[in-house]
Amino acid sequence: MSRTYVFPDLHGRFDLLCDGLFAVRSAGRADKIIFLGDYIDRGPQSAQVVQRIRNGVENGLPWVALKGNHEDFMAAALIDQDQMMAGSWLMNGGAETIDSYGDEDMMSDAAWMKALPTFHQDKHRVYVHAFAPEEYDLAEAPDRTVLWTRYPKGADVGYRGKHVVHGHTPQRHGPERYIHRTNLDCGAVFFGRLCIGVFDDAIAGGPVDIIEVQA
Repeated sequence: MSRTYVFPDLHGRFDLLCDGLFAVRSAGRADKIIFLGDYIDRGPQSAQVVQRIRNGVENGLPWVALKGNHEDFMAAALIDQDQMMAGSWLMNGGAETIDSYGDEDMMSDAAWMKALPTFHQDKHRVYVHAFAPEEYDLAEAPDRTVLWTRYPKGADVGYRGKHVVHGHTPQRHGPERYIHRTNLDCGAVFFGRLCIGVFDDAIAGGPVDIIEVQA
């Protein structure tokens, strides 16, 4: 049985990332792990989260790292020198991210973030940070839409016949599980609770299990 494990927004919670990876290893072989973005900001260990995920991806583990809106923030602030985005980034957790790097260089990670894909898809599902707009082919969808838009509360919307798996909208009592989409973001940085979706690659629809870790 082939399974995909999906990690939602971590926001600098390196402790929950480590606990979550341990829980996945304990559950059996992970054929693929997908990270939905928002590795940074607000939490205390953004640099450590980025390095762990980046090292895994670059060392050939079966990991897929997607871009979130907070990675978009950081890349725009540091690489594009967008002053408006830089100001918004600092007010939305960027200051904590800078602190987590200390004297370490941030530019290499910012360049890595800028180049991250905004979506991933397989036979049955589409994985995005925030939103999958049906009116676009995903490769042509505006980053602003895919990374920043929120689904209306209770909306049960997929993407062209596929189930959508996303984060971005924290739900304390989540995850939100609908027929056509799953929101895995349970507000790890706010509530100390990370919910990892477990998907059977042979079966369409939502998760067959949820692995929950708390701190």
